[in-house]
Amino acid sequence: MILRLIPILILVLGSPLGAKEKYNVLFIISDDLTSTALGSYGNKICRTPNIDRLAAQGTRFTRAYCQATFCGPSRASLMFGYYPYASKATGFTSGRKEVGVDKDSWAQHFKKSGNHSASISKVLHMGVPPDIAKGSDGADDPESWDEVYNSKGPETKVAGLAEMLSHNPGGLKKGTGSSQSFNVVEAEGDDLVHSDGKTAQKAVELIGKYKDMEPPFFLAVGFVRPHVPLVAPKKYFAPYPLNKIVLPPKIPGDQNDIPRNPANKRTTANYKMDLAQQKGVLRAYYATVSYMDALVGKIISALESTDQRDNTIVIFTSDHGYHLGEHDLWQKVSIHEESAKVPLIICVPGKKPALCHSLTELIDLYPTVSKLCGLKIPGNIQGKDISTMLDDPTFKVRKAALSSGKGRLLRTEKWAYLDYGKTGELYDMEKDPKQYTNLIKDPKYAMILNQLKDQLKSKLNSIDQNDLDR
Repeated sequence: MILRLIPILILVLGSPLGAKEKYNVLFIISDDLTSTALGSYGNKICRTPNIDRLAAQGTRFTRAYCQATFCGPSRASLMFGYYPYASKATGFTSGRKEVGVDKDSWAQHFKKSGNHSASISKVLHMGVPPDIAKGSDGADDPESWDEVYNSKGPETKVAGLAEMLSHNPGGLKKGTGSSQSFNVVEAEGDDLVHSDGKTAQKAVELIGKYKDMEPPFFLAVGFVRPHVPLVAPKKYFAPYPLNKIVLPPKIPGDQNDIPRNPANKRTTANYKMDLAQQKGVLRAYYATVSYMDALVGKIISALESTDQRDNTIVIFTSDHGYHLGEHDLWQKVSIHEESAKVPLIICVPGKKPALCHSLTELIDLYPTVSKLCGLKIPGNIQGKDISTMLDDPTFKVRKAALSSGKGRLLRTEKWAYLDYGKTGELYDMEKDPKQYTNLIKDPKYAMILNQLKDQLKSKLNSIDQNDLDR
């Protein structure tokens, strides 16, 4: 009788004795992508149908924050599960040297647990455009992967209509060289001319190859767009005529209460951009986002056509946000909302679509996906398991999110405290979500400010102690 029931149990429970299904993981990370450029996050102009479809199928997080607002430390942090303040994983490092040989990266943990791990293009840090133009590994971590593929691309050295829409005067010396200029190319040729087109093609190829592979796969796919230079096939520029581009509101005196420091140097004035150039940058940014979105669609289609969509967790995010003229600021490094907040979409087979407003951090991906895949969460990482939010989007794991750039951001449900040491900014995010009125010098908020300062100090101390304990 018991033997007769076993096939029925397998059919009903999906695996012998109700064991959890072994999910594949597809992790897609874009570069310098702000959530404000996506249709699913409210943009009415930029066309992102594939990412929007993914958002409609999974959980879309509206308050997800990176741990660093520039590429190297952000990627090291999320892949190794450590705050960059504790691991000192900053600059153009993979994080391996800083966190030590005894700590496994997210991909390495899956690899050691029996998954097949593969990386395509910029997952850990690569210089854009230098490493992309050379097709080199950048600051990759070889121990994390069974397979690694780089996607060489011509970047600005491609046939097409080229423009320079910004200038780099002496006021923007360090960190704003050619890799930060607004070089734009409406390129001749098709998607496969460029690095990202090759990345998507390789991802499609690997997904097909993995269909009949026994161990589950952990496939990390890194797109370099919309990182500058803003290069894409010219067909992606066509939907965005310059006269249809609308810049963010320009509020008189908006910059008056924003400290003049390295975090807030990338201004319209410093870049010496007129209105036409600003619109041109926004147009080119949208074009490169649409290009990247089309490639995301190709990869998801490959999952579906190989019948692997229903046993694959799909994650889409960016390494940090990006300013597109808000407060007359551009690019990253700032710790304002536009730069620190990221798009985050997690699609888990069998989970209902949801919208989650609870605070979360990119550092939480490592433990969360480990839990979802039935793996032990390593004891020496610092993220939190947010898998409960996928069933209950009102559930809260964090009271605050922490991010850094040229300064540190403590983001609570109600407040955003931007700490630069001797100066800072304070915003009531319920009354002033666009961060127009800096309250830090208003005596009415002195008590709140002191509480937030104490909370930030306590958080940083706990991170340091946590790192020492482990």
